[in-house]
Amino acid sequence: MSQSGDAHHTDSERAVDDAPADLPPPGGVLSARYFWVSIGMCALIMLSAFEALAVTTIMPTVSKELDGAGLYAFAFAGPLAVSVVGMVLAGAWSDRGSPRNALFASVGLFVIGLLIAGTAQTMVVFVAGRLVHGLGGGALTVALYVIVARVYPAVLHARIFAGFAAAWVVPSLIGPLIAGLLAESVGWRWVFLGVVALVALAMLMVVPAMRGVRAPDTGQQRPPWNIRRIGWAVLVAVAVLTLNLAAEARGPVQWLAPVVAVAVALFALRPLLPARALTAGRGLPSVILLRSLVAGTFFASEVYVPYLLVSQYGLSASLAGLALTAAGLSWAAASWVQGRFPAIGHTLAARLGALGLSVAVASLLATTIWGLPPVVVIVGWAFAGAGMGILYPRLGVLTLEYSTIENQGFNSSALSIADSIGSAIALAATAIVFAALAPLGGAWPFAGVFALTALLCVAAFVTGPRIRVPGATGRATRGE
Repeated sequence: MSQSGDAHHTDSERAVDDAPADLPPPGGVLSARYFWVSIGMCALIMLSAFEALAVTTIMPTVSKELDGAGLYAFAFAGPLAVSVVGMVLAGAWSDRGSPRNALFASVGLFVIGLLIAGTAQTMVVFVAGRLVHGLGGGALTVALYVIVARVYPAVLHARIFAGFAAAWVVPSLIGPLIAGLLAESVGWRWVFLGVVALVALAMLMVVPAMRGVRAPDTGQQRPPWNIRRIGWAVLVAVAVLTLNLAAEARGPVQWLAPVVAVAVALFALRPLLPARALTAGRGLPSVILLRSLVAGTFFASEVYVPYLLVSQYGLSASLAGLALTAAGLSWAAASWVQGRFPAIGHTLAARLGALGLSVAVASLLATTIWGLPPVVVIVGWAFAGAGMGILYPRLGVLTLEYSTIENQGFNSSALSIADSIGSAIALAATAIVFAALAPLGGAWPFAGVFALTALLCVAAFVTGPRIRVPGATGRATRGE
């Protein structure tokens, strides 16, 4: 989802937002002051949501047509890995100046990736398009986070985040169904090519709205590009890509490569995250870690949900997408509830989020072990969406509370990096487990995958209570 911001407004920021930080302007995020910014950003979120849900729905079809079963998990994890580079670049770009230029560049890469994937004739080219798309998508997320910080007062942050979640409603309702029908009729390629035209329309709304988004005038010289930090991001991406390719290796390499890759990835991650993020330090470090754990749980499980329904129950792609629709709807509904009822504390939201994911993963695991009806998967996965909907926006709000104007870009990129790397590593781990259990046949590979994500649910429960430190706003530091 999204975030970034702080109550410390500069003169430049007040040119965009001169409302008091503690009082919402009339009409909130849809008032005349914020209308086109809100609509434009939500449109981009909506299209990104459609693409994400559509790819998950049609991937079994793409994999079969392009003979790419061996790259199935990599097609999801690869974009997440390279998105780290885009996040770091966008965060640095935003801290040096206006995030709008980072936004425009990221949308350009997003579109190029869609074009490559939509015209691919081999699975390798398809994955290459997904990597370009992932680079732009990572930058897009961070740019939107910082724009929220520069445009909206702090009191509206939770509501605009809820708006981003609501932007998933329409894609959740019709996205998987449309993607499945396109794949079964005119072909899966139009899932990607059609989004390109819609992105162009969304940018027609966004570009005029971004004219008021300017760099904060702090009176200080712009920081130089941190080449070392970019290098760490590249190293993380290479390590995670290697980790995901290890699922296709055989012999000792299959087990040695993941250990080395994870060690390198964690080592390179440390300078990209706030201090003590990998050891669950209280406050922002645990916010970052929790984001990584819940993202890994959700997305590593979700990519196997349609796969399970198609391969084990014989459902069509459009019917299998109903599980994703259920999760998307419950995500948006829960996000709306948490935005309207701030009495739900951050710690409680963390517990409810972990609980929702646990119920969902337990239903998936029970279905694979005992052969329960597919409706259990669809209903159970809705709990995962509800858990994410109530927790994800709160992690965004907390990140802003722990940020200052000087480190908005760093903290926003750190949150997104944790999201993507947590998902990519979890996807790699599940792919290795799936490949190892594949010779057993039946639903055993799926059972192994969901047992692994169940362990991540336990880790989320342990980390949740550590996200809140009263009075610690703005004390986040860089690197470990």
